[in-house]
Amino acid sequence: MRRKRKTARRGTIAAADGHMPEPVPEGGNLRPLSDDDLSQLLANALEILETIGMAGLPENATERALVAGARHRAGGRLCFPAEMVRGALARAPKHISVPGFTPDKDLCIGGGRVHVGTGGAAVQILDAKTGGYRDSHLADLYALMRVLEASQNIHYGVRPVVARDMVDPFELDMNTAFASMKATSKPIGVSFCDPDHIAPVVEMFDMALGHDGAFRERPFCMAVIVHVVPPLTYAAEGVLMLEHAVGAGMIPQICSAGQAGATSPVTLAGALAQGLAECLAGLVVVDQIEQGAPCIYALMPFISDLRTGAMSGGGGEAAIANAAAAQLLAHVGLPSTVSAGMTDSKLADAQAGYEKGYTVALAGHAGADMINLSVGMLGSIMVASPEAMVIDNDMCGAILRSIRGIEVSDATLDLDAMERVVTNDGHYLGEAETLKRMKSDYVYPALADRQSVNDWIEAGQHSIWDKARTRVAEILSAPPPTHLSAKNEARIRSRFPIRLGR
Repeated sequence: MRRKRKTARRGTIAAADGHMPEPVPEGGNLRPLSDDDLSQLLANALEILETIGMAGLPENATERALVAGARHRAGGRLCFPAEMVRGALARAPKHISVPGFTPDKDLCIGGGRVHVGTGGAAVQILDAKTGGYRDSHLADLYALMRVLEASQNIHYGVRPVVARDMVDPFELDMNTAFASMKATSKPIGVSFCDPDHIAPVVEMFDMALGHDGAFRERPFCMAVIVHVVPPLTYAAEGVLMLEHAVGAGMIPQICSAGQAGATSPVTLAGALAQGLAECLAGLVVVDQIEQGAPCIYALMPFISDLRTGAMSGGGGEAAIANAAAAQLLAHVGLPSTVSAGMTDSKLADAQAGYEKGYTVALAGHAGADMINLSVGMLGSIMVASPEAMVIDNDMCGAILRSIRGIEVSDATLDLDAMERVVTNDGHYLGEAETLKRMKSDYVYPALADRQSVNDWIEAGQHSIWDKARTRVAEILSAPPPTHLSAKNEARIRSRFPIRLGR
């Protein structure tokens, strides 16, 4: 009897070297929420918006919302009828093309294709030379993004650190965008200090791509915008950022990041329902700015250590809550971002390894389209480390392989091959299928050690941290990426106050 062929579903992206495409696995097999749970959470979120509503929407956006069917309740909060929200959901794109600077790095976001990326606003760097912590600078941002460019299992780069040596807000925004763009040809994401900074950043991107309007054709940089301040309050400046970004052709990634027990309900179900309501509150604003505008929705249910009130990124609650968030956004059909890899450890140690491992794995297996904050972060996302990033790149390769699953087919259940082996050599090492599959079905870590104990001792007893330091040094001593032409870079430097050294 022939067996029905079953294969892992996947798309493709370009590998880090720009050659052979690597599989982008499709998650969704992990389902922490039942169908009834999903329906109940969505119904609760819609009821929140219809009865409790949102505060703080700026006047122009409020006028648009009222025309579209919203209403004011006593006390001035703005409520959104369920049919209004469902209409916006029906118009929202389910899949979004997120370009790289070059076409070989383009991503398709939506449908549970799992992509790993950076994110956050760390203010410190773990200095591998001294073992101490120091303020993060523009050069650190550039170095981190160069490491990202060389990391095959990291697909995009949302700005991971704040350049604290940039005092002027305009120079901070311009230099953050420039350093990120120059360091990697993969899709990037930045946030802004002021909505008025979006237009000059887009002008710089046009210059980088070679002509006016080029960025609108290839919007390789997302606008990372916090549109709400939980609980259930719009961030007025965030809404204004959203208007400017959509108008400039940027793809927004808007974020709800309530902290359970502090700015969202202490129950994980309540935190998810409130967070979904806040994401949907962003959806209706986007829909009223431009119907059908592409937008990526980040539902990030942060967790508090209720003994202290401090944010805890590495706990089991964070892992399952963000996996559920990915499932919930998939249920309503919105391109999703969740958070994972936010270890509470201050070092790249065993705690960092296990906290990063299960949080990223659960998010990926649940089908998160994008996983922010997943690599290079330490100390509850207050510290970044390029060495941690290359270690995490190894980890993510293994996790992405696990999400790909197992192919069950006639080809992978070959009785003829089994008969041949057991009646001849008694092993599969010389089989053509073994040689073929060792490259397609198996992932080999760049840093993790698989030697015997004796071989490892004879080789110098190098830890994974030792190897990570060597790898980062190799990346940063290699010639920099060349996707940004020297001519266009010179034009940008003559036009804007770029502080990154040449």
